[in-house]
Formats: sequence, structure tokens, C-alpha cells
Amino acid sequence: MSKTDLQGRITYANESFLRIGAFTEDQVIGQPHNIIRHPDMPRAVFKLLWDTVQAKQELFAYVVNLAADGAHYWVLAHVTPSFDASGAVVGYHSNRRSPHPQALAAIKPIYQQILAEEARHSGARAATAAGAELLARLVASSHGSYDEFVWSLEPQLAGAR
Repeated sequence: MSKTDLQGRITYANESFLRIGAFTEDQVIGQPHNIIRHPDMPRAVFKLLWDTVQAKQELFAYVVNLAADGAHYWVLAHVTPSFDASGAVVGYHSNRRSPHPQALAAIKPIYQQILAEEARHSGARAATAAGAELLARLVASSHGSYDEFVWSLEPQLAGAR
């Protein structure tokens, strides 16, 4: 679990986050959360994540993270905005769990397609926009939205719905 401020800087990381990521608390507090961004993670998914939480909504997303020691690990992240007493967003909160192996088998080829599309474009904005368009098309054709796609792949989520 981790928490960030509105700019995505880590304000809290629990022991599991630190252990799995091979970080110390001093290495992550105050750092941008993308310190754990793996290069095989499509920009488009992070655009979807930020667009969703900045709209005061939650999102479940498959994410491959990069550990401090160079290892990588997949998670199913549940990211939510954190609100103050007046309802203003004051930061973001993310819990992570191990994704189901069948879910990873389904998501990895989709992410590879998106990465390939992003790589065809020069500039981060153009790459992100092209990846986001492809992501929306890929999940819309079978599930309507990324959220519905995630729900369809995770048995523990389908049962909780």
C-alpha cells in the first residue's frame, strides 16, 4: 500500500510495498510514484489511471512495477482518491494484490500491443494518445471499458461485485 500527494509524490509506503520493491522508506518518501514504473508498462494505462482518480473515481489496474534491485513484479492495483472532511481530494491511495495468473495471461499481450503502438509515435503525448485509443478499442470490443475488462479477469473481484 502506498499514498501520494496530489502531484504523485509518495507520502507513505507500508512494509510490504518496501519489501517487495526492495526499497527503504528513505528511498521512496517524497519521490514521484513513478520511481517504480517499469519500462514495459504502457503510458496509456497510467493516463487512464490519472484521468480516473482526478475525476474522483477509483480504478483497478494491472501494473508491472520495477523494484529497486531491477526485478519486476505484477500487481492488481486499486487506486482511489483520498478526500478531506470537505470532500476535496488531498491525495491518492493504492492497495495492491497479486493478480490471478489467468488475468496476466490475458493482459500481457494487450499491453504488448499497446507498447508497440506507443513506440510507433515520437513524443510522449502522441504515444500516450495513440496507446490510449488502442486500449479503449481493445477492451471496448469485448467488455465495453477497461474497468469491465478487469472485473471479468479477476475471480476475486467478480465475486465481490
